[in-house]
Amino acid sequence: MAFRSRREKLRSILSGGVCVHPGSVYDAISIRIAEDLGFPLGMFGGSVASLAVLGDPDVTLITLTELAEQMRRMSRAAALPVLVDADHGYGNALNVRRTVQELETAGAAGLTIEDTLLPAAFGEAKAQLISLEEGVGKMKAALDGRSDPSLIIMGRTGAASISSIEDAIRRAKAYEATGVDALFFTGIKSRAELEAIVSATRLPIVLGGAPDELNAIDYLASQRVRIALQGHAPIAAATQAVYDAQKALREGTAPKALKGLPSAELTNRVMREAEMKARSADLLGLKK
Repeated sequence: MAFRSRREKLRSILSGGVCVHPGSVYDAISIRIAEDLGFPLGMFGGSVASLAVLGDPDVTLITLTELAEQMRRMSRAAALPVLVDADHGYGNALNVRRTVQELETAGAAGLTIEDTLLPAAFGEAKAQLISLEEGVGKMKAALDGRSDPSLIIMGRTGAASISSIEDAIRRAKAYEATGVDALFFTGIKSRAELEAIVSATRLPIVLGGAPDELNAIDYLASQRVRIALQGHAPIAAATQAVYDAQKALREGTAPKALKGLPSAELTNRVMREAEMKARSADLLGLKK
């Protein structure tokens, strides 16, 4: 299968004894840069997907089709394995099953399905959770939708910050029992909470954001944390860079006088210009 090696790399990360930081990726250029810099894994977050594709905040406006198509573009551009934040699976358990099918076909190495109630309920400003029973049904549906056994499926819960750490553990144990490959937690606030989770579960752990006391990578590795997210600074930095360049041009700065532009060497490397020239010579008869 074309994407099997990418998925096996992610599975190797989860089964290893170290914790890694993934690169935040959201389009063809960002994934190529992350791959060139040596990141072992890319993370395609739901918030950056919404921003990159729609220019909208993370309020569940992006569709499954748009998410999968963006993943497909990244799969074409680089061989870096990518873990996709598939949010709530874009509907009920049957929708979750289709979400897995689409993202598997698009080349994702793995994906997460969460138990947050999405989109937000009418009149509710605070995040809510679906029932444990519905969450279990979604995890079962995700596994049923997988045709390539090497595709990684993670059960994700935000209960630690929405209900309680006890509820997070209860949900994690139930998701673990369905056969998911790893457990993804958001909202963990302390080492004590993480250690309680570790004591109650057995699967590899992924942390989506954590306070400073949980930033020591050796400690995380000792607690069975195999992936620790560092947020999505790259798209924020790109936004600022585009704003600065557009503003300078609007104010009359000459294009050649702009600051912070990439070198020709970097641009050519990201575009894979040397490879394209070689193919043009071989396939179109052009001179190298």
